[in-house]
Amino acid sequence: MVTRYRISLESSGLAAGTINGRLAAVRRLAYEAADAGLLSPELAAGIRRVKGVKKLGVRLGNWLTADEAWRLWRAPDPSTLKGKRDRAILAVLLGCGLRSRELADLDFAHLQQREEHWAIVDLVGKGGHIRTVPVPEWVKATIDLWVAAAGISAGRLFRCVCRAGKHWGDGVTERVVWHVVKQYARKLGLAQVAPHDLRRSCAKLCHASGGELDQIQFLLGHVSVQTTERYLGCKQRIRGAVNDHIGIEP
Repeated sequence: MVTRYRISLESSGLAAGTINGRLAAVRRLAYEAADAGLLSPELAAGIRRVKGVKKLGVRLGNWLTADEAWRLWRAPDPSTLKGKRDRAILAVLLGCGLRSRELADLDFAHLQQREEHWAIVDLVGKGGHIRTVPVPEWVKATIDLWVAAAGISAGRLFRCVCRAGKHWGDGVTERVVWHVVKQYARKLGLAQVAPHDLRRSCAKLCHASGGELDQIQFLLGHVSVQTTERYLGCKQRIRGAVNDHIGIEP
């Protein structure tokens, strides 16, 4: 029965982490059932010995260096309306770590001041989780340039821009965001970069500049800190380890 359960999980196309998580739940259930006398100890032991699926590793995406990220958001031409909008889009993705869907849904009402700092307030993210995202001054400046040039002050923050250089419609789609990122990434020779890579890059740049892991988790809206660690691509450092100098050494 256990073998059939494992085979059915493997053939279902689920990720290794999901399969191993479900196997762990089955093992715990078997242990509790044996403890309550509902399952023989031998059968429970056999269930607990079932091995999980080997994790082969997954591609996590790309990260931009600080120089690449700086050149990317500065790539659009600020003398045009589209260039101002695209700069603002890239700045928000890189500086605030938003997802494409979250950026497309941004409304003027989201931008508020908290503790004398601009922030995106009550942003509904993945899984319906609500968070507040601090907005750096340089990101707010690019947004201000865009909305002033477009002459908008209510509704969705970003709009489509036609070839004639005028904004139209009442918002943008994730597809528009994708095209903006790919257009300027290709221009800089970063053809493999996608919108979500800018979110990863934001996390890694925050960490490199001394950002605390829990604060980066708040910024990105991750429920699990392990997800944040994957975004950072963290590796243990032996040379110059974090516990080399902690203030209690002789």
